[in-house]
Amino acid sequence: MPGTEIVRKQTVLGGAAGIALLAFALCYRFYPIHGHIVLRSPTPVEPTAAPDATLRSAPVLPPPVVTTAPEPAPTPAPAVQTPAPAPAEPIVPAPPPTKEIAATLKKADKAFDDGRLFEPKDTNALALYRKVLADDPNNAAAAAGVEKVHNSLLQQANEALDRGDERATAKLIEAIGGISKTGDDYTQLTARLKTLKQVAPLLTHAADLMQQGRSIEPAGDNALAVYRQVLTLDPTNKLADQGLAQIERDFLDRALASAAQDDYAGADKILDQAAAIRPGSQNLLDTRTRIEGIRRQRAANTMAQANSALDAGDPNLAEMLAQKALSLTPDLAGIDEFNRKLRNARLYASFAPGQVVTDKFLDRHGDAPSLVVIPTGSFVMGSSENDSERRPTEGPQREVKIDAGFAMGRDEITVGEFGAFVSDTSYATDAERIGTSTIYDEESGRLIERRGVTWRDDYLGARATDDLPVIHVSWNDAIAYTKWLAARTGKAYRLPSEAEFEYALRAGSTTRYPWGDSNPSKPLENLTGDIDRSPHFRRSWAKAFPKYDDGYWGPAPIGKFPADAFGLRDMDGNVSEWTDDCWHDNYTRAPSNSHAWVNPGCAAHVIRGGSWGSAPDQVRSSYRLAAPADTRSARVGFRVARDLL
Repeated sequence: MPGTEIVRKQTVLGGAAGIALLAFALCYRFYPIHGHIVLRSPTPVEPTAAPDATLRSAPVLPPPVVTTAPEPAPTPAPAVQTPAPAPAEPIVPAPPPTKEIAATLKKADKAFDDGRLFEPKDTNALALYRKVLADDPNNAAAAAGVEKVHNSLLQQANEALDRGDERATAKLIEAIGGISKTGDDYTQLTARLKTLKQVAPLLTHAADLMQQGRSIEPAGDNALAVYRQVLTLDPTNKLADQGLAQIERDFLDRALASAAQDDYAGADKILDQAAAIRPGSQNLLDTRTRIEGIRRQRAANTMAQANSALDAGDPNLAEMLAQKALSLTPDLAGIDEFNRKLRNARLYASFAPGQVVTDKFLDRHGDAPSLVVIPTGSFVMGSSENDSERRPTEGPQREVKIDAGFAMGRDEITVGEFGAFVSDTSYATDAERIGTSTIYDEESGRLIERRGVTWRDDYLGARATDDLPVIHVSWNDAIAYTKWLAARTGKAYRLPSEAEFEYALRAGSTTRYPWGDSNPSKPLENLTGDIDRSPHFRRSWAKAFPKYDDGYWGPAPIGKFPADAFGLRDMDGNVSEWTDDCWHDNYTRAPSNSHAWVNPGCAAHVIRGGSWGSAPDQVRSSYRLAAPADTRSARVGFRVARDLL
């Protein structure tokens, strides 16, 4: 059958292939050529195209494997024979450890981990590592093990010496000597053991003295002296150092207890005693730092109480607490600021000079005019006899002390502020009751009296805006306003005294004018300048500062010019102002303090400061003017003052 024939052919071919492979193997075994057999693949035959039916019917046979013998080497040309180099010496690796050596190493490592370094006999780590070295002298693991045991024994011996264990030390040194008796480590150990035998009785005696409470007394027979004797023999003896540390600890604890009771002098004394026990010890330094921290914290807490007392309005208690805080630490943080606040509390009711203060109304919505706190000090009041424009009323000069803090209005009282007073009280001013006041008549260039002019009007008699300084008010009207402010705020409002006004006007200056002795070089106040012109008739001033123009002919709204050194505005210009003092022709018998000079029932009072229409000599800091209490003028207004304490 065709199928049977195909199977037979395949069987024959397979057998032939097997015989060929066997022959190849025999040749390779008995006739090697340079140790290699070259196998050549049969040349591939490109398949020819055939119908699909032919491909499906023809059996697919594996390609035959063809082996070819190696080609004979070509005959070399005659040449000079060079001797072949000697083969390199083969590297012989170390033989692996036997099972017995590996097992012994494992036991040795286990004994080391268990702490059996040299005991018991035969099963300790040292003996087992040495057994391995006896069988294999080059065994690196065993050699490292012996070194490891040696180092561990050295460490244990030093630890035994540190704790004073003479017996254990001797045993460990003997074990170390069994490994090696050479080297500095072994020599030092044996020397320390010898010293230990000397100091051991001393350490025992010192411990007994400590138990008896004889740490530092009596002299010559106390634990401190014995421990120092031990350290003389053995400077590195840890037991003696620990004994001294215990004695030191007792002193340090007593110092801390004293500090906790605020006895810092006692704490310092105890610390000085402790310093003689272990000079420069870390525990001593740490305790000093801790006590200093307690001291500073206590001082800070006391200082906080002092500030609270100051804020509560009790400067005496505040000062006492601050002194206590300073006794705790002289370099107390914040003491300078506290002293400034204490001074301000005593002088300025805890305000600061230059501070702007605005009091609220107590019984209704509203605020008092802004005040500036004026610093205390002293000045020479009046004009010098060398002043060519000096008037007899401006002397004699005298020193006046401003020893009580006060505040003064930053600006002149405005029309709006005075209107609030009139609206609240239905007050009628002198101008309203009398029916007239003086205004500036631009046509004639003079001040004239006109009927119907009141505080509501400006310098020309027209209706004034709220931001202009109020004018056409008398001294009586100004006093009425200050009393109303005092009632609304509960504060001591009043008119400034003449001395206070000149002090504030000068603002620390001693010259002819607040700005100096010469004419102003730039707009500083609303003054008369030769460049000024009236609004309608373009009039100029007969007497004025040369080359000066501030932009205003009459009063200017408040706040248009810079403040002086005290923070006040328009003190020497805009409008002249009422003071509280009665008029006196000179300063003879005038008070040397800042109080107003008042005679009951006086008819005239003092006006100070220049105005928008004042000649230059009337702007001098010492210039003063008298006017009846009911005077109304387009050039006169006022500002308020109040006591702080």
